[in-house]
Amino acid sequence: MTDATISLTIPVRQSNPVLMALRRNRFSWIGIGLLAFILLAAVLAPAIAPYDPLKQNILHRLSPPSAEFWLGTDSYGRDVLSRLLHGARISLSVGFLSVLVAMVVGSALGIMAGYIGGIFDQLVMGLVDVMLSFPTLLLGLMVAAMLGASFENLIIAIAITETAPFVRVARAPTIAVKRREFIEAGKSMGFSPLRIMGVHILPNIVSDIVVVASLWMASAIRTEASLAFIGLGVPPPAATWGGMIREGFENILSAWWLVVFPSLAILLTVLALNILGDALRDAIDPKTRSGQ
Repeated sequence: MTDATISLTIPVRQSNPVLMALRRNRFSWIGIGLLAFILLAAVLAPAIAPYDPLKQNILHRLSPPSAEFWLGTDSYGRDVLSRLLHGARISLSVGFLSVLVAMVVGSALGIMAGYIGGIFDQLVMGLVDVMLSFPTLLLGLMVAAMLGASFENLIIAIAITETAPFVRVARAPTIAVKRREFIEAGKSMGFSPLRIMGVHILPNIVSDIVVVASLWMASAIRTEASLAFIGLGVPPPAATWGGMIREGFENILSAWWLVVFPSLAILLTVLALNILGDALRDAIDPKTRSGQ
């Protein structure tokens, strides 16, 4: 009787590609830590802010950083640290909501353009090319000037400037995915185009969209600060990082802290988002995942 060799195949659990990318890129943990710290500070701002961000005290006007006011005070005697913490709530909210709107609208248009094709695709991409021909800040400035300065209008203005990149990112993979066999099988089974686009195409391209969203959220925060600096952001006395820089620019020589600390907050936030976006891009890049 011949001995039989029985081989047992134990399924190997695949590691999460995002975690694998983060382990390879140790620098990405710095971005994650920074972003987590900034988000936590924004969420807990009402509890940890030492003073009311809107309370004025002319006796402490333009006080330098000290034990009483860690980051100094502005020209109205308001605590800069308290305004910086509360300003994070507005700046991050504008960045997140504007990117969310742009992601939903742009991805939907991109998937429809790539799937339907023809004249509809040409019209959509023609509009996208026109939008991309304008610099982001200039286009946002035009829209914000027409709508007026408010929290809601600022979100709409920034969302319009960032819709075009999402259209392009969603359209290209849609064209490739719609030629695959499972899409043809769905058509033969009588699935509606809406079901094919939403249930079968979207899950296959959502990773690309998420990466672009993380990168463009950094751009949205920069745009919000730029619009606030020229007076088209959230109206005062609400605290925003761009508005704080605008208010402190008049006293930049005598009160440097009014400009430096909000600028550092924007710099660290944008840096953290860019590092996170690079890590997510590495996670979905086939060459990076294969170790090439």
